[in-house]
Amino acid sequence: MTDKKQMVLEAMKKAGKPLRPGDIAKMTGLDKDEVSKIIKELKKEGAVYSPKRCFYSPVEGK
Repeated sequence: MTDKKQMVLEAMKKAGKPLRPGDIAKMTGLDKDEVSKIIKELKKEGAVYSPKRCFYSPVEGK
């Protein structure tokens, strides 16, 4: 897993609630579009899910 993916996952875990890509971008200092791309990859890997539209959370135990 890349450092940026790890940063995004850590930010989600730290927040403890579903976040929008823009919120994660603010927390990590990454570009919003880059965060969206990373979330898409993490979803494919099964590390992240979307509890509601445009909000994302880490999958427990990943």
